Amino acid sequence: MSSIAIQEQIVNARFQNALARRRQPTPPIWLMRQAGRYHKHYQALREKYSFMDLCKRPELAAEVALGPVLEFDFDAAILFSDLLFPLEALGMGLEYTDRGPQLEWRLDEQTISQLRSAEEAWPHLLFQGNAVRATRERLPASRSLIGFIGGPWTLFAYAVEGSHQGSLIESKRLLTLFPRFCEVMVPLLARSIELQLNSGAELVMIFDTAAGELSPNIFKAEIVPQLQVLAQNVSFESLSKEPRSGEMSIENQHELPPGGSFRSETDSAFAHKWAQRGDGSDRFYKHRIPTGFSPGASIGYYSKGTQPAHLRHALFTEGDFAGIGVDHRWDLREAFDLFPNGFVQGNFDQALLLCERDELERQLHGYLDPLIDHSRDGWVCGLGHGVLPGTPEDNVRIFVETVREACN
Repeated sequence: MSSIAIQEQIVNARFQNALARRRQPTPPIWLMRQAGRYHKHYQALREKYSFMDLCKRPELAAEVALGPVLEFDFDAAILFSDLLFPLEALGMGLEYTDRGPQLEWRLDEQTISQLRSAEEAWPHLLFQGNAVRATRERLPASRSLIGFIGGPWTLFAYAVEGSHQGSLIESKRLLTLFPRFCEVMVPLLARSIELQLNSGAELVMIFDTAAGELSPNIFKAEIVPQLQVLAQNVSFESLSKEPRSGEMSIENQHELPPGGSFRSETDSAFAHKWAQRGDGSDRFYKHRIPTGFSPGASIGYYSKGTQPAHLRHALFTEGDFAGIGVDHRWDLREAFDLFPNGFVQGNFDQALLLCERDELERQLHGYLDPLIDHSRDGWVCGLGHGVLPGTPEDNVRIFVETVREACN
């Protein structure tokens, strides 16, 4: 295969500066659930297709993800998918209904033996790699792309409870099952991270939305070790060890012709390994951009409801992850101080986006003013959690414009 040298900006400079903790006045902006029920673009697609179709058909997933980036000028798109698909891959079944996502059965001491192995489950997640590739192909070159997975504890809690509502009493009662669950789930999640990174995502976020229901002691004793194992299990053997650059040289990204070859022995070895995983394609995607010198430089961590006492651990404070996201319960200045490496993501209260315009602007300035004179290197501006249904689109636009004006 002939090599085509292409100098092309295929990342968002603000986003890359934040990941590298480089000083800049204006932060990148992306919102969790920025492609969702509040948005007319999503609503129009949802009238024609099921939620499962929107996630599992790559061209539709790309269309959903692209809509809000073009509409609101976000700096990054995020894979349109769902946290729960690894549970479906493990054989628990999954249906999206008016009552929310429904599993076919719940996890307990008897049913845990019914889970598929990671090897058996893996092919059922390949559609996410296809969705990442399709999104990157359609995304403007100046916008970044983020992938995501659910945290092991968050997936365990849903498997046991069937939701994330309440105090998760049953999940805590069955906490001794969590390590056994992770023996299967963690390797599967590691492969999912690899798949997304090597399909065009620049960063994969771990969303641990149930983490805040645990005490800091249990979180550190049970959850942190599994997160460490997860990060250690992600294979980066195919990725360059050069620091990230705004420009890169990439090859033709189409199917390999007969007798085609990869650029290096490392790429070739990875391609062989990838083929063995059941992708069924000899495409080797070249949009992957190295983020730094360690695997953690491509993985971020967000937890809902956690406090400094949960996250005051070397895994989070010493740069093992690319960055940390916090919810709206945090003073963001404290987060900048606690996490001195990588990005800090957050954290305007998503419910305030439903206020009338004057009140929203007042709340936004009250949120932003204390940050203006504080060091905010590495800031990725967003919400405390996802955009809520019913949020006025104009208010999302006001949010983006106000942040950029105030921080310029």
